[in-house]
Amino acid sequence: MEIILQSERIFFREFTTDDTALILALNSDPEVVKYVHEEPITDLNMALANITNRIIPQYHTYGYGRWAAILKDTNAFIGWCGLKYRPERNEVDLGYRFIQSQWNKGYATESALAALKYGFEKLNIPSITAMAHIENTPSLKVIEKCGMHFQQFEQVEGCPVKVFRLNNPSQPANG
Repeated sequence: MEIILQSERIFFREFTTDDTALILALNSDPEVVKYVHEEPITDLNMALANITNRIIPQYHTYGYGRWAAILKDTNAFIGWCGLKYRPERNEVDLGYRFIQSQWNKGYATESALAALKYGFEKLNIPSITAMAHIENTPSLKVIEKCGMHFQQFEQVEGCPVKVFRLNNPSQPANG
């Protein structure tokens, strides 16, 4: 298992098909997927399809993606965080999702900051976006704590979202 990046309490690795049960546990919770424009995953086949069709191809095509978040002290899976290239928008998107029992412990902010740093410093991405449903106050707070700047309101898959952006601080602003 290769560790892609680390934060103070968490390490991040690529998902494999061995993680099917973890994805099912995470994405079967209606509260976890409430604001993410997805139906809950209800069985192992759906979870496997999610890994093989959505997660793993990002690693091969772009060299990064959504990574499994594992607590360093217990080796427990707590969710995921990472970057995803969205060709339809020509942008790199920051995303995260955590098991409900792990909410309100600072893991989302810690993970998001680590992913942003990795994207800017290791991948040299010029800017990274993030979006959250307008009613998903905890996620909006994470995005704001990361220093991302509000850009606009949009409709994504029929859901109202706020879109944020952060430019790579080591690159000159386009101007």
